[in-house]
Amino acid sequence: MDTLDSLTLGFSVAFEPTNLLFVLIGVVIGTAIGVLPGLGPTATIALLLPITYTMDATTSIIMLAGIYYGSMYGGTITSVLLRLPGEAASVVTAIDGYQMTKQGRAGTALGIAAIGSFIGGTVSIIGLTFLAPMLANVALAMGPAAYVALMVLGLFLVTSIGTGSTIKSLCMAGLGLALSTVGQDPIDGSSRFTFGSVGLLSGFDFVAVAMGLFGVGELLHSLEKSEHGQAIKVKIKNIWPSRKDMKESSGAIARGSVLGFFIGVLPGGGGVISSLASYAMEKKRAKDPSRFGKGAIEGVAGPETANNASSTSAFIPLLVLGIPSNVVLALIFGALLMHGMTPGPQLIAEQPNLFWGIIASMYIGNLMLLVLNIPLVGVFVQMLRVRTGILIAFALLIVMIGVFSINNSPFDMWVVLGFGVLGWLMNKTGFDPGPLVLAFVLGPILEKSFRQSMLISGGSLEIFVTDPAAALIFGAIALGILYKVLGTRLKRRKKTAPVIPAESVDIDS
Repeated sequence: MDTLDSLTLGFSVAFEPTNLLFVLIGVVIGTAIGVLPGLGPTATIALLLPITYTMDATTSIIMLAGIYYGSMYGGTITSVLLRLPGEAASVVTAIDGYQMTKQGRAGTALGIAAIGSFIGGTVSIIGLTFLAPMLANVALAMGPAAYVALMVLGLFLVTSIGTGSTIKSLCMAGLGLALSTVGQDPIDGSSRFTFGSVGLLSGFDFVAVAMGLFGVGELLHSLEKSEHGQAIKVKIKNIWPSRKDMKESSGAIARGSVLGFFIGVLPGGGGVISSLASYAMEKKRAKDPSRFGKGAIEGVAGPETANNASSTSAFIPLLVLGIPSNVVLALIFGALLMHGMTPGPQLIAEQPNLFWGIIASMYIGNLMLLVLNIPLVGVFVQMLRVRTGILIAFALLIVMIGVFSINNSPFDMWVVLGFGVLGWLMNKTGFDPGPLVLAFVLGPILEKSFRQSMLISGGSLEIFVTDPAAALIFGAIALGILYKVLGTRLKRRKKTAPVIPAESVDIDS
């Protein structure tokens, strides 16, 4: 089956009435939670995981994917109008977007952001359509040793490229790997780290862990800074950009599409990194860099295009290699596992309806977002009137009912509460729970692949050197570590270098 036939199959799945409805539901929810500061796609998807358990696998992933890339659109609205990013990836947009609002050009900023996001997302989906099958064929030739290397690479990139302290991220990844070993040994069935608890025999449930860390933990953190809703007093007009605006933005949109696509493919990349990189690129290329920070339209078009392109292309390492490149995709990875499907190179051959249905739904969802966001901006903005405390109380009730409904287990409810407190403490102390969840998801795959490698090699670690793919990946990891160490040492030397005051220099000598 060639790519066009596969895509036709995907559209036949995506155009089923139920799937079409949940594409719409996903992008609307995504836009809404992008508008509301403090929630974000991570907490929302974590809260919705129990609901997806009762749904068809394809339908549930289509909805979750819509929430993810829809939130990138929604985060733009408050960034531009209030200089209050609804999503982390929209932080950069607030710089010039808010200045355009102060100049009476809020509508133009939102319009160019929507158009750039649509173009970036579409370019990225086209790249996903043609690149994913080719990459899957390469991945199918890899052995278990190469998969060990891929899992280690994913963990390394997430902890080193992501935001926050590298040491803290490594600690969280180590904790995640340790938690993934709790329960019964997958080979001989012996219990590990259960301490006599019957509830721990099957290990920690992924949904309970995710809902605790990102659902309850984030809600508790938001409760501390709960504020009254606020209304937008800015008049939004002239949403469709003029011909001059489009001409000034066209280059930024084109570059942002390509840059965002490739950063999204990289495990550990994401909307924040791609938007920062795009803004830096546009400012460097500009004839007059001083315009940036004062309402330059390229400063809105480029980053918004890049973060939407990266959110789509990030599905390539998830679906094809089984490596979630960020926390949101780790949750979607977990949702697939809940339905008995393991993301990886076999997914295209074993579940073509799922794989191509998701891709086709992205074309539809991206078009829906363009149609919805421009005329309905005023409606989404009014959501800011809702008090955060009301949303949090309702969400906590849904969390506890949802987690109990999956396994009818009171133990899972205690797990949610325990990890909720842990997630809240992490927020307070600067520890990012993202690497923990990623390691928790990748841990079982890493262990399985490692033990298979040991069986094949008779217990010798030489297999990771003699296997060409594994050796290449581990070599890249070693170079990355070396680069990181050298870069850190150079920064320290610059900080500790003595500064000689100008007046102390003896010119005559």
